[in-house]
Amino acid sequence: MRPMLATATSTIPAGDDWIHEVKWDGMRVLVEVSEGRLRIFSRTERDVTVAFPELAPLADEYADLVLDGEVVVMKAGVPSFAALAERFHVTDARRAAALATQSPATLIAFDLLRLYGVDLTARTWADRRATLERLELSGPRWQTPPVFTDGPALHAATLAQGLEGIVSKRISSPYLPGRRSPDWLKSPHRGTVSVVVGGWRPEATGTVRNRLGAVLVGVPGPGGLRFLGRVGSGLGGKAGAALLRDLEPLAARGCPFLPDPPRENAVGASWVHPVLVVDVQSLGLSRTGRLRQPAYKRLRTDLSAGDVADALDHELVSGAASEREGE
Repeated sequence: MRPMLATATSTIPAGDDWIHEVKWDGMRVLVEVSEGRLRIFSRTERDVTVAFPELAPLADEYADLVLDGEVVVMKAGVPSFAALAERFHVTDARRAAALATQSPATLIAFDLLRLYGVDLTARTWADRRATLERLELSGPRWQTPPVFTDGPALHAATLAQGLEGIVSKRISSPYLPGRRSPDWLKSPHRGTVSVVVGGWRPEATGTVRNRLGAVLVGVPGPGGLRFLGRVGSGLGGKAGAALLRDLEPLAARGCPFLPDPPRENAVGASWVHPVLVVDVQSLGLSRTGRLRQPAYKRLRTDLSAGDVADALDHELVSGAASEREGE
């Protein structure tokens, strides 16, 4: 099963039909407890149980359930995706145990899909939430976050606290596994989209050779990537060096974009096989089909290129609408 996904919006819904939650900067997971065993699955259905041993005791609390939530690592009171990212692909139990001690993860459980063998996905969000709250998930490494009725106030508060944004949910909505629904709406601070890297360019100046200056990104389409722009901001220092190490083994002879990027972007570029997914913050999509003021945020090792196509069109339509409205 894959988790239900939210649609990006530039307008926070109001009224009694909606409830609002904090948008956590973590790793989306489904957590299953069955027959005394806990298993954790990423958004792409990869089993990541071994990476988070601190969540294993949850299996001792409940006999059978499936939770939807995010795994976060807190630093200075806010989620740190950088601290979490080094744990994504840990498959060695000893290494995972050491990381759990250094940077313990917490499960933020915000939905309940199954309980004691009963499938709850067809029930309304309000019914599922009431059942989830009765479980009283308040262990040392798991919790159920509060919900709020005032979306704009929560949006302002999360901005002030350095959090990622909010998610608004229609209280009458069922849970639709693997589907992106307008019944869940996300309002991030400065929108983040997942894109595929098709090439990179070195720094224009400097004495160090092969230092990453920018990446060329796009979204999968018929025959190749649809070019969305060049991203250079955010790639200084260790972030750029680490990303370049991942890009170099993916070198390709031909350009993966169709049509080719504009010459000013393509000159001096090294092309790569379009398999690496990164998150980019931007102000949406311009009228010319380019990301506005993009900045590199992080590598998404939990996503494949095929996972971003559906999501990105929703994000970019929202961004383009925001630009037309002057937001």
